[in-house]
Amino acid sequence: MTEPQTHVLEVPGAELHYDVRDGGDGTRPPLLIIGSPMAAAGFVTLAGHFDDRRVVTYDPRASERSRRTDGAAESNPDEHADDLHRIIDAVGGGPVDVFASSGGAVNALALVAKHPEQVATLVAHEPPAASALPDREAALAVCTDIRETFLKSGFGPAMAKFIALVSYDGPIPADYLEAPAPDPAMFGLPTEDDGNREDALLSQNMVTCNAYEHDFDALAKASTRIVPAYGEESGETLAARGARVVAERVGVEAVEFPSDHGGFLGGEYGQTGKPDEFAARLHEVLDV
Repeated sequence: MTEPQTHVLEVPGAELHYDVRDGGDGTRPPLLIIGSPMAAAGFVTLAGHFDDRRVVTYDPRASERSRRTDGAAESNPDEHADDLHRIIDAVGGGPVDVFASSGGAVNALALVAKHPEQVATLVAHEPPAASALPDREAALAVCTDIRETFLKSGFGPAMAKFIALVSYDGPIPADYLEAPAPDPAMFGLPTEDDGNREDALLSQNMVTCNAYEHDFDALAKASTRIVPAYGEESGETLAARGARVVAERVGVEAVEFPSDHGGFLGGEYGQTGKPDEFAARLHEVLDV
């Protein structure tokens, strides 16, 4: 596999940075590895396990290298899906295989609903499809509260609430917000407000990603092979439940992957899952 070559793509409202690693003999479809708001830097380890094909990673709009050029305060999955559509066109038009994690899986499902011809197989790893869950009202209220906390009080208090939400095992109760807010110091987060109000997770995508209404009819009819996936250690957390409800609504089986929500990480962002086992499982799923 070659070293990543960085490209810049101008799209409506944003300047996208994406990386291409060439590998294999061209007989396998390219593999697009994506997250949201996690950028290309989070998938270096996983990309290195796929030297049998071309691998494409990118920074979603408003994340790391990819800046919004329109000044919009939020991004939404339809915008991200259009960005992915344009990147796939830029690297040859597809069909490609896609591994998409977290918000990236929400965006990739939006892509497949609109452009199934571009994607052969989509592995949708733990999409936080809160809008499709029975506890959607409570979950979405918490997401809105997290964004409002960020805009009012800054990063530390909002991120503490985010960590508490994504760690919660089971349906979000209706009275969830009545409990005392978590202390940022418990998570090693800053307690002082630095004044910043721009964040790809907490302001740009926190509400729009979780509240996105998926077109399950289009997904069920799509030519794309859709494989929702959850981590074996994820329990009944929101994103793992999201994978299961997507599988149910599309009419397919969800598959288990090693570790948890960040199982593919090999030290990126200071986190390590089970990257070797995770990559081996992804090979198995893609090679079916």
